[in-house]
Amino acid sequence: MLNPALRLRRAARLIVLDPEGRALMFRYDVPGRDPFWVMAGGECDPGESFEDAARRELLEETGIIADPGEQVARMTPEFITVEGEPVQADERFFLVRVAEARIDTSRHTVLEQQLMTQHRWFTLAELEDWPEAVFPVELAAMIRSQTAT
Repeated sequence: MLNPALRLRRAARLIVLDPEGRALMFRYDVPGRDPFWVMAGGECDPGESFEDAARRELLEETGIIADPGEQVARMTPEFITVEGEPVQADERFFLVRVAEARIDTSRHTVLEQQLMTQHRWFTLAELEDWPEAVFPVELAAMIRSQTAT
């Protein structure tokens, strides 16, 4: 259920998988908070569709040009943004497979350059047992449900 007292933050999230099935994650180091890892993605611009936001965020955060395809999941968590604003999120998830585990972070915004301090490719086992917070917590299970054959 969405919380009408909070601003609705529409966002596209990208599950980027390399040929080995590892997921691309970014480490955020926000002052006053414990480090945490999240996938590529971000808030939709006004009037922007989730699909268009996914395509734009994929390019901006990874340098990858690809069609994000169909939405594979949706979550509506409440959280505090890196800028400190409590929000009600409407997050749509897209799965993108890439041919190689190489990304380009040169298009990151100034804020992303300050806070997104690392990136790495995680195995599903690492996602489930990482010593730092990984969001969403259910990511490994979400990936398994989309890649089961």
